[in-house]
Amino acid sequence: MNAREKYQIWLERLSEEDPLRRELLAIEQDDKEITDRFYREIEFGTAGLRGICGAGTNRMNVLTVGRASKGIANYILRSGEDITRGVVIAYDCRYFSKEFSWLAAGILAGSGIRVYMFPSIRPTPELSFAIRDLHAISGINMTASHNPKEYNGYKVYWKDGAQISGTVSDGMMREIEALDLFDDFGEMSAEEALAGGQIVMLGEETDRRYLDYVQSMAQRDGSELDLDIPVVFTPLNGAASRMMCEAAKERGFKNFVVVPEQKDPDPDFTTVPFPNPENPKAFELAEKLGRECGAQILIATDPDGDRMAAEIADGSGGYTALNGNQTGALLISYLAESKKEKGTLPGKSAMIKSIVTGDFGRAICESYGIDVFETLTGFKNICGKINVVKEEGYSYFFGYEESIGCAPGEAVRDKDGVCAGILLTEMAAYYSRQGITMREVLERLYQKYGYYADESMNFVLQGKEGQERIARIMDALRADGIPGEAKRIDYINGYEDIPPQNALRFVMEDGSWLAARPSGTEPKLKFYFYTVKDNAEEARKRVLALKEQVVSAAESIA
Repeated sequence: MNAREKYQIWLERLSEEDPLRRELLAIEQDDKEITDRFYREIEFGTAGLRGICGAGTNRMNVLTVGRASKGIANYILRSGEDITRGVVIAYDCRYFSKEFSWLAAGILAGSGIRVYMFPSIRPTPELSFAIRDLHAISGINMTASHNPKEYNGYKVYWKDGAQISGTVSDGMMREIEALDLFDDFGEMSAEEALAGGQIVMLGEETDRRYLDYVQSMAQRDGSELDLDIPVVFTPLNGAASRMMCEAAKERGFKNFVVVPEQKDPDPDFTTVPFPNPENPKAFELAEKLGRECGAQILIATDPDGDRMAAEIADGSGGYTALNGNQTGALLISYLAESKKEKGTLPGKSAMIKSIVTGDFGRAICESYGIDVFETLTGFKNICGKINVVKEEGYSYFFGYEESIGCAPGEAVRDKDGVCAGILLTEMAAYYSRQGITMREVLERLYQKYGYYADESMNFVLQGKEGQERIARIMDALRADGIPGEAKRIDYINGYEDIPPQNALRFVMEDGSWLAARPSGTEPKLKFYFYTVKDNAEEARKRVLALKEQVVSAAESIA
């Protein structure tokens, strides 16, 4: 069945007054738009659904969200788990997030499964924490993370608090695919479910327990910190605003300032092109405020509060952006140094990183005797590895990946921008008390471990044609390789103890390396480039040359 035929079926089956039908009628003459909306069904990528909101099988809407919710309910009912343990549901500030959340809650409740609902927006890490705190079976978060405003998403978690993967993910997908989008999914009304106790509203006690966990990660007390250090924070109009501010206030930071234009929820993200803290434009207002108040560090979280990015004062009145590899290395160094000094670093500790994350953090870990494990990209894999290493006798130390994601502690089994942001603030305050800037801290790490340089590149290729071109580029890289490579690792069928993924890694003759993989959540082909040299200029020159070589080759593939 082609896209136009699927389009016609939707027109026939949707009622006259349905807004989805009216939306489809508006594109009746637009074959390209119809193809993009119906050429495939939106599918599970990194632990759930993510896509543009609108009518169509390749869109986020009440039909695709309803079917996913019923499929997940069916999987839970067949899992043998005690359904009274329930499912925790959270949502962020995006358009339809609240509506999709209550739709999912009604369908789960109608299936006999208890639901715990937050009364308003909450960050992703708090959802992960709440699943474990409440001993729930599963969790759902309606969020598109850092994607543009047109997107929404549906993140799914299992009872360990980590995003679903493996047999759970596969099982849920089979249940979802067995359903027709136009089935009656047995949604219970919110009023009935609340009155009958099938939906339970969470209170301030859950927030308090999450904040207590964030505070428990502190390495230094107030006497060791410069509590007057100026820090600027922006939640980019997302869900981390309240938790970050409360955590900073409780720690005693006196000059923790929030960007006022980006403090409150805004589904349009009117102050930024798109709400990704990795984008330098996301920091423009924070930089302006930072210069006004003399901030030594700027911190930003994305709309669901799982990612955290930072900029540090450059000593000349401006700011330098830290990438995810640098932020991870700084936090690893600070935690390892603090724990070793206080005698709290376990003798057998494990750090977990993704296969596309650089080796700066690895070098620091190894100097402290911390073992390093690699996983596939995504925190469903990084945090999914925690139980594995614990079964081998390790204590979990830290987890991160290059895309500004950190999991500082095991009580949250996902990226935790709130905890990471407060730790970074503490770190800056600790060194400030000693008269050392964050810029100097980073330089000292380079001098000790080598000058690590990294670059990345995203090919954004939308729609069916884009997906086909991504496949052609990956095929060409597999067939032809990279000139000057010394080793090629293809993860398509798995590698060592790492499961299969459509990813490639090339190690060059001088030890530099690069990786390529299609994104699981966005229409992108992602490239990563790494090197380490004896000085910053040499490292920068080498990594840029490697990037130019590979990107030029990829661009030549039509």
